[in-house]
Amino acid sequence: MQVRRTLAAALAAGSLLLAGCAGDDLDDTTADDDSTPAATAGGPVSISGQNFPEATLVASMYEQLLADAGYEPTVRLVDSRSVYIETFPGDIDVVPEYVGGIVNELNARKLGDRAEPFTAGDGEELAEQGEDLLDAAGITLLDVSEATDTNAFFVTQEYADENGVSKLSDLEGESVVLAAAPDCEGRLDCEGGLVDEYGIDVTKVLPLGFASDQTYQSVLDGESQLGLTSTTDGTLESQGLVVLEDDKQIQPAQNLVPAVATDFLEQHPDVEDLLEGLMDALTTENLTELNGRVAVDREKPEDVARDFLEQEGLL
Repeated sequence: MQVRRTLAAALAAGSLLLAGCAGDDLDDTTADDDSTPAATAGGPVSISGQNFPEATLVASMYEQLLADAGYEPTVRLVDSRSVYIETFPGDIDVVPEYVGGIVNELNARKLGDRAEPFTAGDGEELAEQGEDLLDAAGITLLDVSEATDTNAFFVTQEYADENGVSKLSDLEGESVVLAAAPDCEGRLDCEGGLVDEYGIDVTKVLPLGFASDQTYQSVLDGESQLGLTSTTDGTLESQGLVVLEDDKQIQPAQNLVPAVATDFLEQHPDVEDLLEGLMDALTTENLTELNGRVAVDREKPEDVARDFLEQEGLL
């Protein structure tokens, strides 16, 4: 991670030096055709990510911060990481990410879906473990936030009470239908881990979405017994739903982190400070509260995002 900081600092210093000399000889020189373009601020920036409430909220924070700094952001959210990773980097410059998610996605793409996942409990450690994969992909992770949000599996409170269930290992040997994201099947932090690590008989995975209204309703209606959400889901209690403890800890560290195309970051080093300021401001507690405002109080994500950024002095 030190290499990233050194590179960004050097680029920024080079930009200042160039500006200071502009009055003397800039007009008399012409850059070589194969020279690296000077670092700049502003211009178009493409943001992508997953389309669930928290990701939508954080993507809006990125969008507003970058627009305020003179960028022209476009945002396109998709159903799963496996969709946008196909064009990142390339068509996509910046993604609001989770450390374990991006590192293990790259690991699975290299070694297959059944690849042993990285499971370090600390986000910084996990980012370091995945550094070779990230470098090969042309992706740079900025500093991770202390805010963390892992996959979580929920049942109805009624189901938990009737079956004496409070942790995932209580479902060992039980047959369940799982409502989850489309890419859950086979993943070792999702359906694969429930089967292999917990011994749960997942008879079917219904691809209804991550923490989506359809997933909640499927469990509430009894169509599914188990649903996929996150540990910062602020809607569960009000719906009569409860998270089961991941007592075998199949979830990797999922600290929030900006993932940036390395080439884009080299040309726009100011993006580092913009997004790391946001990471410093986010905590698991305030992220859970913000999620509740969107999912329970039905406030618009862009309004909640702006309110938070202004309160933190970031806008």
